[in-house]
Amino acid sequence: MDRRSKRRNGLRVLGALAALAVAVGCSPQTQAGSPAEQGVAAAETTAAEVHPVSGLQIAPLTVTADGKRIEFAVEVADTREAQARGLMFRTELGDFEGMIFPYDGTTAQSFWMKNTPLPLDIIFIGPDRRISNIAAMTEPYSLESVYSIGPVLGVLELRGGRAEELGIEPGDLVEW
Repeated sequence: MDRRSKRRNGLRVLGALAALAVAVGCSPQTQAGSPAEQGVAAAETTAAEVHPVSGLQIAPLTVTADGKRIEFAVEVADTREAQARGLMFRTELGDFEGMIFPYDGTTAQSFWMKNTPLPLDIIFIGPDRRISNIAAMTEPYSLESVYSIGPVLGVLELRGGRAEELGIEPGDLVEW
């Protein structure tokens, strides 16, 4: 066999091994055995819990309104940069999607709609995890601030009108 033939055969073998590795790596894992395998499964789960547009972690959030629990999957804006960007430039937000801005519960907060094309419901959550006030259907692109009534533990943004549609109002409990 000449050098060229050996190289082609070697490349074919490497290609087959690479294809096998991809097929094995993409197969669903039905049962994790060793701690190392469990770590891989946990890493895959964590990667799946990142929003494809913002790159932020997605967390479950529940609002208890009039005795019923309403569940959301929210992006967590837990850095200064993520909070400054918020939902700017976003043109879509699902019915049970939103963004949570966690705070320490010691200061009041204000928000505006700069560069935000979607109307939003901005829900201010007091230190007791209850909704203190809601700025409903905020005006897209507005530079006017909307304010919390008192200090907040978090601010939840939902697509405009969702709070009213779902019966969410001040006094409701929010957990994340």
